[in-house]
Amino acid sequence: MRKNHFNSMRHPEWIKVKSTGAHETKKVLRRHKVSTVCEEARCPNQGKCFSKSTVTFMILGDRCTRNCSFCAVESSRPLPLDPDEPERVAEAASALALKFVVITSVTRDDLPDGGAEQFARTICAVRNKNNTLKIESLPPDFKGNIEALKTVLNARPDVFNHNVETAPRLYPAVRPQADYGTSVNILKTAKKLYPDIKTKSGLMVGLGENEAEVLSVMHDLRDAGCDFLTIGQYLQPRRSNIQVVEYLRPETFENYRIKGLKMGFSAVASSPLTRSSMDAGAMFDTMKNAK
Repeated sequence: MRKNHFNSMRHPEWIKVKSTGAHETKKVLRRHKVSTVCEEARCPNQGKCFSKSTVTFMILGDRCTRNCSFCAVESSRPLPLDPDEPERVAEAASALALKFVVITSVTRDDLPDGGAEQFARTICAVRNKNNTLKIESLPPDFKGNIEALKTVLNARPDVFNHNVETAPRLYPAVRPQADYGTSVNILKTAKKLYPDIKTKSGLMVGLGENEAEVLSVMHDLRDAGCDFLTIGQYLQPRRSNIQVVEYLRPETFENYRIKGLKMGFSAVASSPLTRSSMDAGAMFDTMKNAK
């Protein structure tokens, strides 16, 4: 087996990230004892987003029951649910004066509802602090449990996001405990149950997929009624994670963006440093302003 050399492929110039201070945002997060996927997943945009008080809260603890090869979040036996977590997230969002909040989580296959009730409680707690604030939920697949999905949707997030992450051919290597069809069906069902809630999905490129596979995934998402799409370059966060196969040039991302808009997506964010929840509020506003 070939040894996995961390950062064996040098990042090209077009995905260099400048470090920016975000000390005040981190102080608020620590004070309220909340986790963010920005930190746990080692997002390259963390400094930029934190400096603008843009945060993606990660609930259900910081330990995941799955072990996706692309993800830097710790995979181990989770701790019991924290009943105070929803209120702490709400207080942190209020302290940061956020106008748009993204709520995501680790996967909790150990829980009967996958953590759906905690999602709903967190959405409600955040909204109770500020009823003008917009909320995007970004849950796992709940193993296809439609009742769990309904629990989240009944809390009325403004955007329901669930990422397919990659082409179905690559699932055994990238998302071995997930199923592509299940993820697409979650999005399709969400749109069917609540047509007024905007749906969103995202995928990474540079893992060995080809253009035809990316376009096929885009068509599947559009057929499922997805409104918003994000496409970004996969970057290896840790030595133990799967390696980058290819760094795609910015013009390739622009090509996907244009084709996505032609397919009928309301908004497409596609660039090397695009991430699923990056500038989520701006994407939502683009749709709102286009009405």
